[in-house]
Amino acid sequence: MKSGKRLGKGLDALIPSLHINEDDKIVEIPLSQLRPNPYQPRKTFDDESIAELAASIKEHGVITPIIVREALKGYEIIAGERRWRAAQRAELATIPAVVRHFSEQQVMEIALIENLQREDLNALEIAMAYQALIDQFDLTQEELSVKVGKSRSHVANFLRLLQLPEDVKQLVSRGTLSMGHARAIVGLKDSKKIREAANLTVRNGWSVRELEEYIQRLEQPAKPAKKTRTEKRDPYIRQVEETLQNLYRTKVTVKADKNRGKIEIVYYSRDDLERLLDLLQFKSG
Repeated sequence: MKSGKRLGKGLDALIPSLHINEDDKIVEIPLSQLRPNPYQPRKTFDDESIAELAASIKEHGVITPIIVREALKGYEIIAGERRWRAAQRAELATIPAVVRHFSEQQVMEIALIENLQREDLNALEIAMAYQALIDQFDLTQEELSVKVGKSRSHVANFLRLLQLPEDVKQLVSRGTLSMGHARAIVGLKDSKKIREAANLTVRNGWSVRELEEYIQRLEQPAKPAKKTRTEKRDPYIRQVEETLQNLYRTKVTVKADKNRGKIEIVYYSRDDLERLLDLLQFKSG
């Protein structure tokens, strides 16, 4: 059930709440008392970048504190999940943090804007985050577009990705299919055609343009087959043709109209012509 709440004037208004000030009290919190933000839109974290950050933390420590809020059991991470994951890999016992008070609405907003500003979400994660905001705060696409500072068409294009079959969504989520590919494929109505187009794109390494050309060909209506006119022929003429074909062992066509007609005998080589001439008892000179 939708809450009927509304977002603030814009997500950018929340950015100052992610800054660390001189007056903020920094505390060391055991890693075991922390859990990720449940509204975190990012579902995958690049293992290589986490490993690099962990190496840096081992050498220099955590330079920028994470931001958390108190939860029923321990603390919930509002900003800084990558640092927390890297600190775990670096086998730290605690991590510097600033404790702030946020509502559920603000936690969701911050999770989205932190990742959108860094542009490290994949297309499907952005779509899911947009849909979660729409559902949680009963927003229209137009209202959401204002809040995130994007055009309505931008929001609509991302939300359409949620209509893709699950296996195709996974290709988008892993980055195997780009946003451009996904936008082209989602226009197909049939899920079977969507899967075929996605698999062909991956298999052939198609660019977005090549995929669009394939879809254009796919959606072109098939031209109706031309109806061949069946000519009513005189049974006697057909019988004569068959008799001559059996006699000369080649294709023979008899064409007749009211006053005159002609017989066409086909030959395929000089030797074949000589054979037919002998049968016709033709003598040159």
